[in-house]
Amino acid sequence: MNYRQTLDYLFSQLPMYQRIGKAAYKANLDNTLALDSYFGQPHKSFKSIHVAGTNGKGSVSHMLAAILQEAGYKTGLYTSPHLKDFRERIKVNGSMVPEKYVMDFVAAHREIFEKIKPSFFEMTVAMAFEYFRNREVNIAVVETGMGGRLDSTNIITPLLSIITNIGLDHTEFLGDTPELIAIEKAGIIKPGIPVLIGEAQNLTREVFIQRGRDKQSPVFFANEEYSVDYSTFTLSGNQNFQVRKKGTLVFENLECDLKGFYQRKNLITCLAAIDLLKTHFSIKREDIYRGLKTIVASTGLKGRWQVLQHTPLVIADTGHNPEGIRDVVEQIHATPHQKLHMVIGFVNDKQLDGLLDLLPRNAFYYFTKASIPRAMDEKELQKAAADKQLKGNCYNTVKEALNEAKKQAGENDLVFVGGSTFVVAEVV
Repeated sequence: MNYRQTLDYLFSQLPMYQRIGKAAYKANLDNTLALDSYFGQPHKSFKSIHVAGTNGKGSVSHMLAAILQEAGYKTGLYTSPHLKDFRERIKVNGSMVPEKYVMDFVAAHREIFEKIKPSFFEMTVAMAFEYFRNREVNIAVVETGMGGRLDSTNIITPLLSIITNIGLDHTEFLGDTPELIAIEKAGIIKPGIPVLIGEAQNLTREVFIQRGRDKQSPVFFANEEYSVDYSTFTLSGNQNFQVRKKGTLVFENLECDLKGFYQRKNLITCLAAIDLLKTHFSIKREDIYRGLKTIVASTGLKGRWQVLQHTPLVIADTGHNPEGIRDVVEQIHATPHQKLHMVIGFVNDKQLDGLLDLLPRNAFYYFTKASIPRAMDEKELQKAAADKQLKGNCYNTVKEALNEAKKQAGENDLVFVGGSTFVVAEVV
């Protein structure tokens, strides 16, 4: 099989949550453990950091990878979902796994895949861990896909577990309250391994403390260690942070090339993680400064308050649950513009009412859908939005919607693209 045929096999032969939803979900680690045994437990050959959470886990993972790379460590990075290319999921020092490796991996092990019938995610995790072993990485930053306890990545014993925050997302799998979701995320906490919680939240704090006590794992809360006084923007468009630790200014003019306001929360999680990792790695102050300034260039992160063009201003962001949408809307309101144009699409398993309630009323909407089976029909979305006094037209494709929005927008207007990772994937 060539590369395209290999991807077709991955996407069509094996169920994939991102494409088909609930049917792909496996409520156990049996297949993951079977593949791990078959490959000789590759995850034991490298050190790792495990990152879970409702929002921010991708940004935190890329921040950490950028800093570790800057410090001179060969760094593996496993994230999901991908935006443009499957290979974005598996990187070493910012370079995607080669197409040939993907082809050879599937061809060499297809027999075991046909026997075990793993999910897309289970097979991809096995591929990532085997690749990291082959490349002899010093450290791998491993992001969970969904939840934690039953996530395919949860066979590793990391140096540090990180849970960024808890919000209501994937409630059909993880539970419909913050406490229940926290229990699932806390499933990544391993005996004796320190765990860092990005945000101490009243409803979930005790869940993590109790899990840490049960596992004899020290629990730390990043937002009780660090705080951001404020951030400004440099002439190059990067954010410039003033960061305090226990009230004392410790990072002045800390520049970050991720432009979302919400990165303030992710930044303090990253800095607290670096503190905990310094017993294992030599990370200098200048590594932190240089790494955070070049996250996009060194890791390839896309879709986080990404500026696609300036006149008119076009911005895309992958925020797709209530907390993520709320953060995005806050920044939209703070961004100077005359008229607001919203190119929006959702997947069909979201709690739509809660999301639509958060969207700006003073915008014109371009309702659309991503080209995946889970995408919500744009006419259904338009009808639900109309009940919330959100007005706009329907478009069959994301590109058609964006082209029309740019055509209608004046040079001082703002065009925003989002609602779903898969909508953003079609424009970045």
